[in-house]
Amino acid sequence: MRLNPVLHILGQLLQVVSISMILPLLCGVYYHETEAYIFLLCILITLITGTLLKLIFKEENIRLVEGFSVVSFCWIIIPIFGSLPLYLSGNLSFIDAYFETISGFTTTGASVINNVEILPKCILFWRSFTIWLGGIGIVVLALVVLPALSVGGRQIFLPEQSGPKLDKLKPQVREVGKIIYGVYIFFTCVQIFLLVFSGMNLFDASCHSFGALGTGGFSTKNASIGFYNSLKIESVIILFMFLGATSFSLHYAALKGNIAYLKDSEFMLYLFILAFSILVVTLDVSYQLHENLSLAFRHAIFNVMSISSTTGYATTDFNLWPDFSKLILIILMLIGGCAGGTAGAIKVVRILLLIKIGLRELYKIIHPNAIFQIKLNGKIIPEDTLQGVSGFYFFYMITFGLCSLIMLAFGNDLLTSISSVATTLGGVGPGLSLVGPMATYSFLPSIPKLVLCFCMLAGRLELITLFALFIPSYWKE
Repeated sequence: MRLNPVLHILGQLLQVVSISMILPLLCGVYYHETEAYIFLLCILITLITGTLLKLIFKEENIRLVEGFSVVSFCWIIIPIFGSLPLYLSGNLSFIDAYFETISGFTTTGASVINNVEILPKCILFWRSFTIWLGGIGIVVLALVVLPALSVGGRQIFLPEQSGPKLDKLKPQVREVGKIIYGVYIFFTCVQIFLLVFSGMNLFDASCHSFGALGTGGFSTKNASIGFYNSLKIESVIILFMFLGATSFSLHYAALKGNIAYLKDSEFMLYLFILAFSILVVTLDVSYQLHENLSLAFRHAIFNVMSISSTTGYATTDFNLWPDFSKLILIILMLIGGCAGGTAGAIKVVRILLLIKIGLRELYKIIHPNAIFQIKLNGKIIPEDTLQGVSGFYFFYMITFGLCSLIMLAFGNDLLTSISSVATTLGGVGPGLSLVGPMATYSFLPSIPKLVLCFCMLAGRLELITLFALFIPSYWKE
């Protein structure tokens, strides 16, 4: 593997990050916060580093292996620079600042900050804005902003795909990036307007819009969305969590007049999963906790949507729900949202294909000589794609099991260990027990925090992309 093109592109990406820090700088200046000047220093550090990398290392056309490296390195290194404002503000240790920032860029939303309401607004803005940047991926942002990536664009974009195969919205990947971010920015602006109309101030509306559409879930309030106790606000956020968790290619097609949602197998299965989960959680919470049925439904629809979309906002402490409902939430943490959206976890399309693979094996027992082809939306899925789905599922569950064992080894209870790994690997944020929606990860020692950072990275990078870095032959020319 050639490091020259990888580090050259990483330098360009750091320049993009430095430019993105201008917004929280302006936010701090507007609110007369002294912490705003920290962003000025961070902009200089990030910009100088990025410029040096760009100048020292030559620009070259990149191959597939280097495309994987760019994606992996950017998700590992960019949060280091992104964590500088939180660290230099004196509120967090470096590991905590890195945890918080990588949680933002990977759209996880797991937090180590016990009281977010005392933080400066510029820090809160940056914390939420990292989710917005990570929502589609800093790499896609680079495809829009940096024309130099157009030659090897497809190689860079490949590891960042959310499903087995990226829908070709346009022939060129740069065009795909522009379309996705056009839709993304449009939805963000609409959500901010609707939240302000529903009673939020502009600052909170912006931060929560970054979190909802990016399915990250950082809030400016300790009680999350439950602070507002507003059905209007909850309805708006439910809508945009749903939009973020479903395919942006479908949204783009709908905006162009081609409404194809009901023709998409993954979308329909996701609707079924949501409807079933909301129904059983509503009935379970209402019956077990003797809660009013309408209130139980209100809490169920919001929090099920939040967990399923891997956002992590909460309107109530679902840590107090019955065990059956908690189990439903853990399953939703593992499944996640749709491919082509901003949600994390295994993805519904992979679950759908795994079901089809399992059924095919059953049919082969009955008809051993028959040839069974697996189709999705009327198209035959190649065998190498099916093998990739099976391989991903294997690595996902192995990572889930091993990291859960590590968390248990550090003295955490079973539910805390399992849910903390499920929620960080799936990009959800809050878990259950000691890491519930009204708690944080601040109590964990440094090593478990780093383990969960690894889970966030592995989940965001679709596991195999990250694991490839540990193969010695990967680094050979």
